[in-house]
This record gives sequence, structure tokens and C-alpha cells, in this order.
Amino acid sequence: MRGHALAKPNYQFEKRQRELEKKRKQEEKRQRDAAAKSLPEGGASESTADAPESAEAGGPASVG
Repeated sequence: MRGHALAKPNYQFEKRQRELEKKRKQEEKRQRDAAAKSLPEGGASESTADAPESAEAGGPASVG
């Protein structure tokens, strides 16, 4: 029975990945807000900026 040890989950790695994802999303939001402030009509550019983000977020989210 000693040779049949199960692999333990690496909680620190998972936590680090969640923190990095949160940080990335906050940075993207900050950049979008800064771009919206610099443009008088930010509505059109926001809708185009959201489309790549939603497609990009789908890949890593399914992993965790």
C-alpha cells in the first residue's frame, strides 16, 4: 500500500494562477477605462474591446 500514494493537489499553484488572472483582468479594465477617458465617444471602442477579451477568457477559465 505504500507504493500507491495519490498525487496531492498543488493549492499554491492554483492560488497563484487565480491571482495572476485577477491581476490581468484588473489591468485590462484599467487600460479600457483610461482609453475611454481619453476619447470623448468611448462607447464604440468599448464594444470592440470586449469581444477579444471574452474569447480570450474562455480558454484559461475552462482549465481551472
